[in-house]
Amino acid sequence: MPDHWTTAPSSLRETVDPADASLPSKPPPLNYTLRTRKLRILIFWTLIVLDWTIMPIALHFGLSHGTNLSPNAIFSIVTAALGGVSAVEYFLRFWRLWKQGSTCRVLGARRAYLDWFHWTLSLAWVIVTIELIFGTIPANPRVRLLAMPLASFVFVVSTELLVIDVARLLRVRSPVRISSLPSGAPLRPGIYFVVEDVVAVDGGGGTEFRADLNRRFEASHVFRQMLHRLTFFWAMGGEVVAVLTTVLVFTIQREAAYCVGWTVPFIWAGLWTLITIMWVQRGVREEQRQWSRKESV
Repeated sequence: MPDHWTTAPSSLRETVDPADASLPSKPPPLNYTLRTRKLRILIFWTLIVLDWTIMPIALHFGLSHGTNLSPNAIFSIVTAALGGVSAVEYFLRFWRLWKQGSTCRVLGARRAYLDWFHWTLSLAWVIVTIELIFGTIPANPRVRLLAMPLASFVFVVSTELLVIDVARLLRVRSPVRISSLPSGAPLRPGIYFVVEDVVAVDGGGGTEFRADLNRRFEASHVFRQMLHRLTFFWAMGGEVVAVLTTVLVFTIQREAAYCVGWTVPFIWAGLWTLITIMWVQRGVREEQRQWSRKESV
């Protein structure tokens, strides 16, 4: 384990001297690629879209128009069926982090810490569960409330990103451990922790990826700036789509609101992902050009 993760927070360096003769010809590698994982990613996100968009809409309209079940019974069935894939992935994720000999655990932390993204998921799950319970209990279910889980999830994640980045801009030091960043260290862009945790645990990058990402962040000014901007891009985009979805859900016709709540956040996420892929590809090329000229600071 790298020593700087277990020593004083001030040892978390953010720059490398560009005049250093030992500066390599390329940025520190991340040693990770999505190319060999495309099929796995496709299968996972297909299941997620089926689980969190197609299934709740199809079950709702199919049972409403094809059976004589009461609205309460229909939404009880929809709620019970919702999130199966995500729940399995949540507990698998927990086990990967918790088990003895975990190969994806956070650097410098006890295994009980899990990681920052897991606690974010837990908070989002609590909020979504409350919405589903209170929406389903009445004899006439609160359909608009039952259309809010995706918007609520987006709001939780984007608000965390925004709070972390505002605190970073104000030069506030981390009040708690955030994944591999110890308490008291200078904050990093919120998207950094999402990338670290998701790739290390869900993407199979392991603890080695956490260390590689840290080295890349410390060494490359271009990489740091790209993550700063991506954090703002995702945080503000998430806030806007969460607010827009909420407004539509509580103002338009009820059945249309249900469809909007279960589709708009996914459409936004897909669009933002495509833009991010192109953005990162361009950023990495620019990083390499500057690094080759030894202008990365």
